[in-house]
Amino acid sequence: MAATLKDATAVVGIGQTAFAKRLPESEKELACRAVLAALADAGIAPSEVDAFSSYTMEETDEVEVAKAIGAGDVTFFSKIGYGGGGSCATVGHLAAAVATGQASVGVAWRSRKRGSGPRPWKNTAVQLPTPGQWTRPFGLLRPADEIGMLARRYMHEYGATRDHLFNVAMACRNRANENPAAMMYERPLTREMYMTSRMISDPLCLFDNCLETDGALACVIVSAERARDCRHKPVYVHSVAQGLPAQHHGMVNYWNDDPLSGPAWTAARHLWKHADFGPQDVDVAQIYDAFTPLIPLSLEGYGFCGRGEGAAFTEGGALEMGGRLPINTGGGGLSEAYVHGFNLINEGVKQLRGISTAQVPDAATCLVTAGEGVPTSAILLRS
Repeated sequence: MAATLKDATAVVGIGQTAFAKRLPESEKELACRAVLAALADAGIAPSEVDAFSSYTMEETDEVEVAKAIGAGDVTFFSKIGYGGGGSCATVGHLAAAVATGQASVGVAWRSRKRGSGPRPWKNTAVQLPTPGQWTRPFGLLRPADEIGMLARRYMHEYGATRDHLFNVAMACRNRANENPAAMMYERPLTREMYMTSRMISDPLCLFDNCLETDGALACVIVSAERARDCRHKPVYVHSVAQGLPAQHHGMVNYWNDDPLSGPAWTAARHLWKHADFGPQDVDVAQIYDAFTPLIPLSLEGYGFCGRGEGAAFTEGGALEMGGRLPINTGGGGLSEAYVHGFNLINEGVKQLRGISTAQVPDAATCLVTAGEGVPTSAILLRS
């Protein structure tokens, strides 16, 4: 019988710092605070940690975190590339390490000072990476420009409108308005505000773009057996996947026959193949939302609707509480905080513990996705 990761491990601790446009602490201090909070939540001593996973874009490496928190000998460590595309893969890598005996207590984290720090595309002193040589000289300077181009293509092909993008922004803002930890708590959004806001990269307006945030989050992964003795109800890692399509070109998918069939489609096929349930059985979803168009694209890629139907899926309050698929119940990257998608992982855990500020009744299954448009990852969680 083939080895499987299905339900072999569980998330037993989550932690986070405050989220703000500007925080005084360094990224290292924020990282350590989030990690220690997650370990305290799990009831596990820092000295028991023997595995770490984060992003290649993480400025604080595992050596510094391990020393600062007082970890013991570390036997597994990994970093995943492609920014927000790596978020769920951090959990997946640790799940594989724990399930195969390479480690016993894994910590995944992301710390970022994107709110008070520099914007990456402003650095003109370094040579452009090869993909950037096919975009930036032609005006696609920022991720918003690249996704804006894909969004316009999607609108042209399938009749999506700005009203559909507003449905996404509104659903995330409504959930943030219920979450005291969210940057947009008590800051409601209206359709008039959305439609009259300034354009960032046509057709994407201000509210189609994620927040700029200082903050950090972490989670703790152990075996399913050990999880039963931890402080909280285990949240099992049911299925994991990463996805890099053939002939992929980050964000813009220049070389694909269909630029709108992004990495989500590749990840989804692997994710569902190893799961005991399908899209129709997902109670709540935390879908990566650096930009609103990523939601309809992901809804299609992960099988919640057919090709070209993602925009229409958002109609009639489908993404709201009580709708067909409540999403991003903490507010997501659009309205809670943007920390490369890690808050979506922790929110998925909160839902299955039953402690979310926008709790879906009796939620037992949750899809969490990483960034669409770049090599990506996803996890299925179950209680």
